[in-house]
Amino acid sequence: MSDEPILDVRPLGFPWQTDDPFLFCVHHRDAYPKGNGSLGPAASLAGRRLGQDFEGKDGWSMYHGESVPGFPQHPHRGFETVTIVRQGLVDHSDSLGATARFGGGDVQWLTAGEGIVHCEMFPLVHDEEPNPLELFQIWLNLPAEDKLVAPHFTMLWNEELPRVTTKDRGGRSVAARVVAGTLAGETPPPPPPRSWASRADTHVAIWTIEMEPEATWTLPAAERALNRTLYFFRGASLRVGTRTFREHSAVRVRSDVPIELVAGEDPTEILVLQGRPIAQPVMQYGPFVMSSRAEIQKAFADYERTRFGGWPFPSNAPTHPKDEPRFAKHADGRDERR
Repeated sequence: MSDEPILDVRPLGFPWQTDDPFLFCVHHRDAYPKGNGSLGPAASLAGRRLGQDFEGKDGWSMYHGESVPGFPQHPHRGFETVTIVRQGLVDHSDSLGATARFGGGDVQWLTAGEGIVHCEMFPLVHDEEPNPLELFQIWLNLPAEDKLVAPHFTMLWNEELPRVTTKDRGGRSVAARVVAGTLAGETPPPPPPRSWASRADTHVAIWTIEMEPEATWTLPAAERALNRTLYFFRGASLRVGTRTFREHSAVRVRSDVPIELVAGEDPTEILVLQGRPIAQPVMQYGPFVMSSRAEIQKAFADYERTRFGGWPFPSNAPTHPKDEPRFAKHADGRDERR
């Protein structure tokens, strides 16, 4: 085997390309203005394609929202979403009757399984200041035997997620946040029970790495035969091994060797996605990810027939009261407050 740690390099598009067991990653960054008192933007919406606004006019989009930005009710089946909210808030509601508001570092891990309808709205709660939003939404596949498990979501609250901070020989800091997997002996709360990440032998890892300018950090070696990709998305440059990147890129690397990373002259950030491939056929059509065309057709037929349990809210895009703190009310009645 070659000693070269870099296996492949791709540009960062929209969405980001990922490798099995991941399906893709979307990085939303929206410079939302002040709120209008009703959780929408205090700005004219004239000229926007409301319901399909992805153009980033003035630095932000309404997406499928018409008065509040976000994604009104829509179905999923056969995979999981991992939503990491770095800045701003997300209001969640789903066909099981569960609701949540999370943000500021919180993570929602949702197993769609046999089918769920949910909405993800971005409430602009500040009327006297801007409401910037930044989040990753990562789609993680499910193996064939788990594609029709019961839907389930887990909240990984910001305060519960471990952080690993180190300093290099020059005293420059590197801070890693562990959403999944283990790093330097630190392990976060578990993902949903039927997630591919819940299996010990899959070595799924989701880490965000923040490096001070010119900081050095060594990515530790893991098991062989894992897909491991570094998403360099912030900073002027990043050296991976002996190769320097000056464009933001997805860098797929070997998983079984330690790799030295060196930041450029600006603060640098990296998202690390790693896992053992599921190595099964993938058929995706819109919001459904199954193993065959017949299963996709059945997913559409089931949704048309059952609406995956129906929509229990009077609005297709429900939001929570403006002053509501972070919370999660689960389908079983369990209520978490932050």
